[in-house]
Amino acid sequence: MAENRRTPAAKKRAADAAADAEQELAAASRKRAALGDITNLPNPIVHAKGGGGGGGATKKTKVKIVGESTAAASAPSTAAEEGGDRGIDPPTRGAYGSDIFRYLRNREMEPKRRPLPDYMEKVQNDVSPNMRGILVDWLVGVAEEYQLVSDTLYLSIYYIDRFLSSNALSRQKLQLLGVSAMLISSKYEEIAPPHVEDFCYMTDNSYTKEEVVQMEDDILKALDYELGNPTIRTFLRRFSTVAQEGHKTTNLKLEFLGYYLAELSLLDYTCVKFLPSVVAASVTFLARYITQPRTHPWTSSLRRYSGYTVKDLKECVHIIHDLYLGRRGGSLQAVREKYKQHKFKRVAVMPSPPDIPASYFKDVNE
Repeated sequence: MAENRRTPAAKKRAADAAADAEQELAAASRKRAALGDITNLPNPIVHAKGGGGGGGATKKTKVKIVGESTAAASAPSTAAEEGGDRGIDPPTRGAYGSDIFRYLRNREMEPKRRPLPDYMEKVQNDVSPNMRGILVDWLVGVAEEYQLVSDTLYLSIYYIDRFLSSNALSRQKLQLLGVSAMLISSKYEEIAPPHVEDFCYMTDNSYTKEEVVQMEDDILKALDYELGNPTIRTFLRRFSTVAQEGHKTTNLKLEFLGYYLAELSLLDYTCVKFLPSVVAASVTFLARYITQPRTHPWTSSLRRYSGYTVKDLKECVHIIHDLYLGRRGGSLQAVREKYKQHKFKRVAVMPSPPDIPASYFKDVNE
C-alpha cells in the first residue's frame, strides 16, 4: 500500500538513486591500469637518429615523413583497382573504391594533419620518446579495461602526437594529455563513451575533472576541431583482406598478428615519421613473413592494392620486427600481455626468425 501511495516524482528519484548506486558499485569494482612513474624518469636526451635510448651527442636533425615521395606515383589507378586478382575483395573495392583509397592517401599526407616527425627534438624539452612509450602502453591497458574499439586507441595516439608537435608540455601533464585525448576519441568513435570521471579515476584522481576538460579544450584547439583522420587501422583493414588471398575462410591468426604488430608500432616514437599507410603495409608484410617465413611476404596483389613496393617498406618493417622480438621497447608490456590472451590466438608468443632475408626486399617483379 505504501508503495502505491508514492508519487511519480518520488518513484523517479528512487530509480535514479538505484541507478547511481549501481554505477558507483561498477566503478568501485573496476581496476585501475597501472602507469609507470613518468615524472621520475631522467631528462630527455635528444639523439641524432631520432628515437629513444642509447648514447651519443645531442643533435637536431631534419626527419622526413616516410611515404610522401612514393604516394602519388604508386597509388593504384582505377584500372588496376578494378582489374585482375578475382576473388579479392578489399573493403573499399567497387565502382568508387579507388577514389576512396586515393582520398585517404591524400588526406593522410596533408601537412596540417601530420604530426611533426621530429617534434621531440624541435618542440619538447621535458618529454622524451621513452615517456611517450610508457604513456601509450598505459593507454592500451585503459582501452582494454573499458573495452574501447581499436579506432579509439589509434585516434588517441594521433591526437597526442599532433598536440605535442605544437605545444611544449611538462612531464607532469603527459598523463593528463593522454586521458584527455582518449576522452575526445571516445566521444568520436564510441557508442557509449566513458565519462570524464572514469578517466580521472584511471589516473588515481591525479587530475580533477576541470583539468581534464581544460586539456580537452586545448587539444581541440590544437587540432583546429578536425578530429577525423585515417589511421594505421584504416589502411590495415584493406591490406589485411588482400593479404588473405587464397584462404577460403578468414585467417584469424594472421589478422590478430597484424593488429598486434600495429599496436606495437604505436609504442615507438621513430614510427611517427612513417605515414599510417606505410606502417599498415609494413605490418601486413611482417605478419605474412612470421606466419609463413619461407614464402615471399609481398605479393603482386599487395603491391597493387597498397601502392607500395617492398623497398618502400624496408626501414619500417625492420623497426617493427625489432619491436616484435623485444629488441626495442622490451620493457613495455601492456600490448604484449594483451595479445598473449587466447581470444587473440596468443599471437604475441609466436616465434619469428631473428632476421628477414635480404631477397624479400627485392620487388616481386624484379
